[in-house]
Amino acid sequence: MTSAPSPGGLSCEQVLERLSEYLDGELPAADRAAVEEHLRGCNACARFGGEVAETLRLLRERLLSDSSASSIEAIRRKVRSQLPG
Repeated sequence: MTSAPSPGGLSCEQVLERLSEYLDGELPAADRAAVEEHLRGCNACARFGGEVAETLRLLRERLLSDSSASSIEAIRRKVRSQLPG
């Protein structure tokens, strides 16, 4: 991974900063396209992004199978309260 701009005009660091929003479908179309272009051209980011996406998928699957919708929101608030920034 590099900090210099690369595929999509984004550095690996910039892609990692946007990865959560990208995976949640919250990026504007232009930013989403730039991240996708970078992921197509950067094996390291594509591999890492894939691992994060799979981890989130499994976590969501586990939470949804074990919890009600209101419990999920409570878990989300608790996790966010523990994150820096």
